Amino acid sequence: MTITNRSLRKSLLFLSSMAIVFVCNVSCSGGTTKNAVEKSSVKSSTTAEKKSKKHECSLVIPDSIKKNVPEEMQYTVFLQMILSMIRNEYVNELSEGESVEKTIAGMLSSLDPHSSYLNEKAFSALKNQTDGEFGGLGIEIMMDESFVRIISPIDDTPAYKAGLKSGDLIIYIDDECVNGISAEETLEKLRGKPGTKVKLKIKRADKPPFDIVIERALIKVQSVKAEILNNIGYIRISTFDKHTTEGIKKFLSENKDKKLYGLILDVRNNPGGLLDEAVSVSDIFLDGGKIVSTRGRTEENTKEFSAKKGDLTNGMPIVVLINSGTASAPEIMAGALRDNKRAIIVGTRSFGKGSVQKVVPLSEKTAIKLTVAKHFTPSGECIQANGITPDIEADWAEIKRPEALFVLREEFFPNALDADKRADNKKKSDEENRKAIEALSKKKDDKEEEDYELLYRKMPLKERAEKDFQLSKAFDTIMTIEKVKAMATKNAEKK
Repeated sequence: MTITNRSLRKSLLFLSSMAIVFVCNVSCSGGTTKNAVEKSSVKSSTTAEKKSKKHECSLVIPDSIKKNVPEEMQYTVFLQMILSMIRNEYVNELSEGESVEKTIAGMLSSLDPHSSYLNEKAFSALKNQTDGEFGGLGIEIMMDESFVRIISPIDDTPAYKAGLKSGDLIIYIDDECVNGISAEETLEKLRGKPGTKVKLKIKRADKPPFDIVIERALIKVQSVKAEILNNIGYIRISTFDKHTTEGIKKFLSENKDKKLYGLILDVRNNPGGLLDEAVSVSDIFLDGGKIVSTRGRTEENTKEFSAKKGDLTNGMPIVVLINSGTASAPEIMAGALRDNKRAIIVGTRSFGKGSVQKVVPLSEKTAIKLTVAKHFTPSGECIQANGITPDIEADWAEIKRPEALFVLREEFFPNALDADKRADNKKKSDEENRKAIEALSKKKDDKEEEDYELLYRKMPLKERAEKDFQLSKAFDTIMTIEKVKAMATKNAEKK
């Protein structure tokens, strides 16, 4: 492989001008995106973690480049040579712009699942999503083993109503296999005009693949829904968009005169959102202390976020509900409240998306999304790949009285003392035992076990609190705290 001096000079000139344009776009982009990573109340005095191990590169530079090009420019010139070869010899003709665009897209997608090139459609959709309104199905996705994994459906969207779940794999879109395509390409296929339909083939756990047709809609996310049950405030946070903090503050303000035993913050299947919203929501419940730190390779990407003085709930007991669909922003909030001893975490280990993406516009229409740092909880725990481990483990389950449950009590025994005084109780128990015998004698059908998560989506809060084991555990935890406080107050008064 050889390269002429003329082509070498041309390559260097091209690359130098391209680098200047790119740097200008990066440095002039501040404030043009809704990127919370660039907003911080407190800056760390140190840069992030030390440089990680260098990638062992197996690329061999041709001798013709080594002899004619300074060492610091050799890989750059080699890349330009490859681009020239693609433009000149690839079976389908590509313009210079196309080949550079594809190079950028391929390079970013090979770094990690969250770095990517955002073309016009993808960049526009990202801006709309952070505003809380966008088109499509309403799911957060990532690439997994060349297929598309659903991190979580967003509440009340077409995907949510159709029954898609955290962990589902999308393997076909409109009868086209998605194996090997990027997350951004997948999103383009999923998006479309409201009212149009898309057919998905879904693989769920160990079940056979199944087809589902979903009608697209204009997605308007209501990130906060809140109500009170049994003197306990229940706040469902479905995503962290620009309206989340104000939604929670509004609920607390409207109910400030009510005696609440505590709050439940339900962030199960919350796929994330804006970092500054995760920080400001955490700040609502804290009276100071660290919230989260981001650590990258540069000082700009190494920051620390702290809470201001003033807990709007005055130390009210809090339970945070999490599961494997809880990712990114809600993990920051859960870690902050746990480490500051402001909340008990109930549920299952969260997703573990603890990396920071910086969106850098390359123009008004395109951008790159680049992973620049990792999130750490106040105690120094890295969220990336670890997630948040609950204080109280509680998996998906349904609270249901078994059909065949025999009741045995003292008054059933012959000649039991005072059994005659419990005749009504015995009669009721006998009836329950008769039903249990009937249930055992019936042939069990082979009906597939109901999917509890999908079942709960349709229930009002009161019914869910009775049947959703995780939610019931959260209510029980708040009530236990209230009873312990009441007992402590009573003992203090005696003294």
